Amino acid sequence: MAAPVSRARERGAGPTGASLSAGGTAPADRLLVWLLAGYPLWWALGLGRFAYWLFAVPMAAELVRRHRAEGLRVPPGFWLWALFLVWAVVGLAAVPLETPGTVPDSGGWGGALVRVADYLVLTVLLLYVGNARGLSPRAVAGALSLLCLATVAGGYLGMLAPHFEFRAPLEYLLPEPLVSDSYVQDLIHPASAQVMDIFGDDYARPKAPWEYTNVWGYMLSLLLVWLVVAWRTHGSSPLVRWGAPAVAALSVLPAVYSLNRALWAGLVLSLLYGGAVLLRGGRIALVAACSAVALLALLVLALSPLAGMVADRFSSPHSDGGRSASNSAAVAAADLSPVIGWGTTREAPGSADSIAVGPTAECPACGRHVIGNAGQLWTLLVAHGWGGTALFLAFFASVAWRYRRVSSPVGLGALLCVLLLFWYMFFYVALMSPLAVTVVAVAVLWREGEPSRADHIPGGRR
Repeated sequence: MAAPVSRARERGAGPTGASLSAGGTAPADRLLVWLLAGYPLWWALGLGRFAYWLFAVPMAAELVRRHRAEGLRVPPGFWLWALFLVWAVVGLAAVPLETPGTVPDSGGWGGALVRVADYLVLTVLLLYVGNARGLSPRAVAGALSLLCLATVAGGYLGMLAPHFEFRAPLEYLLPEPLVSDSYVQDLIHPASAQVMDIFGDDYARPKAPWEYTNVWGYMLSLLLVWLVVAWRTHGSSPLVRWGAPAVAALSVLPAVYSLNRALWAGLVLSLLYGGAVLLRGGRIALVAACSAVALLALLVLALSPLAGMVADRFSSPHSDGGRSASNSAAVAAADLSPVIGWGTTREAPGSADSIAVGPTAECPACGRHVIGNAGQLWTLLVAHGWGGTALFLAFFASVAWRYRRVSSPVGLGALLCVLLLFWYMFFYVALMSPLAVTVVAVAVLWREGEPSRADHIPGGRR
């Protein structure tokens, strides 16, 4: 087992830090680049989040091939994630059970099975990136930067053409009853914005090329991190040197226009993280210069019409009452089944104001908030109980702790992506795209931070 690995290291292509140096990617290792950089195309075709499922098939095949040839590497602490997967599958047994205090039969197998499939696909993605020897961090950062550009462009599309939408090719192929389902529509129907009642009237919040405006905000936050990484690692290119800061500056307008308060706070946390990294490296003058630029930007924002929009957003909480009630119900549901949860989310009777509020012909969306739909933490509590939630969070926490001293630009960016999970989990559901970027970050950390001590799953021909 050791011989093939040693020979690969001598060639500079093995699972070492050198294997992540800039360079071209092997054909089998380009799948991730095609998946991420091509995501706007998959979105336009109606595939969206299901593109990860499709790409997981050839990725899994490549993993099987490599396992047979030389064995697979798994990240340290992978047993926590593997145990979480087992937990999620076992929890499916609770799907048919009725959860006290919820709408009867509001669970269903569809969401439960899709969620478990998502986690399995993420596992394939994690192992694929960790074992793809020809995949450089420059390629990963470049693909995610292109996706950042597409997300910023989608933000402007949502602002300038809020009612833009079209029927995706996939919609012509699926049965009409399935296509007409509101949840399926959100996943497969391309649209530029999510129209919501925020200030007492319809307001279009950008979401392209993602399913919801909250996913758009979460993804923008993560992808801006990788844009900075690309700026550091591809800085020799004039296009990147000047284009990356321009894209970052352009992202401010749609970020404010999205009214995503958690996104705003997440961007501040990212800036503080960057400042702490610079201070740790003794770059005090650079921190002072960046702080001055940030203060100037805040002053310009305060003097612009955007300041009024921000103030109106904070004075119009909109969803706070519903979120609070849903989150309390998620904790209560987890307390009733603390070990394995209920297998999937449930619906609460009524609304945050009264259990008498419910759907009507005039207001089909009234009442019946989905319990656990206000953030990844709450989804975990309802679907997998306190036990599954602990395993899920322990895996990512162990990764962040183990690689807390990483120093390369790629490693620092990847670490920030993992840490941001612990902020956004209170507000946004991470499945599917945000968690996909997070597990890619885990794989990059694993390869960048401790390549020589990663665990192995033995394989190879005997």
